[in-house]
Amino acid sequence: MEIRSTTDEDLDLFVDTVHTAFGLFPETPIAGGGRWWSALEMDRGLLALAADGRPMGTAAAYSFELTLPGRALVPVAGVTGVGVLPSHRRRGVLSALMRRQLAEVRARGEFLSVLLASEAPIYGRFGYGPATFTGRLTVPRHRAAFAAPRATGPDSGADSGADTGSVEVLRRAECGEILEQVYDRYRRAQPGALSRPHRWWATRAGQSPVSPAPRYIAVHRDADGVADGYASYSLGGDPSTLTVDETIATEDAVFTALARFVLGHDLVSRVVFRHVPPAHPLRWQLADLRAGEVGEDSDWLWVRLLDVPRALAARGWCTDGELVLDVDDPFLDEHGRYLLTVRDGKAVCVPTDRQPDLSSDVRDLSSLYLGGIAPSTLVRAGHVRAHHPGAAALADALFRTERAPHCLHWF
Repeated sequence: MEIRSTTDEDLDLFVDTVHTAFGLFPETPIAGGGRWWSALEMDRGLLALAADGRPMGTAAAYSFELTLPGRALVPVAGVTGVGVLPSHRRRGVLSALMRRQLAEVRARGEFLSVLLASEAPIYGRFGYGPATFTGRLTVPRHRAAFAAPRATGPDSGADSGADTGSVEVLRRAECGEILEQVYDRYRRAQPGALSRPHRWWATRAGQSPVSPAPRYIAVHRDADGVADGYASYSLGGDPSTLTVDETIATEDAVFTALARFVLGHDLVSRVVFRHVPPAHPLRWQLADLRAGEVGEDSDWLWVRLLDVPRALAARGWCTDGELVLDVDDPFLDEHGRYLLTVRDGKAVCVPTDRQPDLSSDVRDLSSLYLGGIAPSTLVRAGHVRAHHPGAAALADALFRTERAPHCLHWF
């Protein structure tokens, strides 16, 4: 088996191979109408070739920025286009591609790799762990009344007051620049969010609202007329359903204003919000708590740490403290023990020979990294070992974040 890097001349061959691996055809419409391969970076692609030179597997990566807790922006490899032909599975092709890809990611100086897993059992053995989750919220329109906010007074929160902005409806083709700018501001403030490079918007790659599929866009503007949020939506189905592809807002009040707008749409029997973050307050804002039906609660962004000290030092922290982590990386045959010291929101992580507080596989540390999963949860699940009674609580306090991580970019 030979694994080689791809060039621009390999685009058609790469696309045909990965589609064959999934039993599809390149002309099959992608959900939402976009051609995802128009954003491929062919200098980051890999082809696995059989002895006769024919391709039997693929892997690729995008160059993204990931927002960490504390709003640090770091470069990451966004793994995509991974597939092995049905005729060549169970021969080590996927493992060889993953090992080569991780080596190239490290060579570029990136210490994190991320992906969306088509099947949950596949990528854990390569060191990836689910780190963000997303869900769907369905609200019947006849039960969509909002409750009056009960918190009052100067300390009730900046987002609890009445919205002073406005909502304007545009067609997708009219507001590409607005979407790009609003999304970029949003992703810089949201832990777990990925950048959408200009190439994605320019080529209309991916899913709505990036893709050319027709969508209406509800654009929210603040009191000064500056766009600060949007909801991408379409109508269809029987009963008539309004589906919101994504709602982008950096402030809760803006999200609420956009939710009120779509829930008040005429000739609609129900509204489906896709990509709602876990524990989002929208259900609690409804007068009838049971009106919001939660569904499709699913993992989304999977993370893989490639340099534990660099990764832990890069993110922000809410609590001071020390933690000794013993980390095993079976796929790369690596092992390390590290002392994490946090002071004033900054961390230093160095090798140590002290006794560990927690022992973890790299996949589980990767799941904990963005703060969306409490270490005690994985201790109770039997995946992370706590070496003394207070270890899990200490780790919970350290890894806690002020804002839960969330990612809605499809790649």
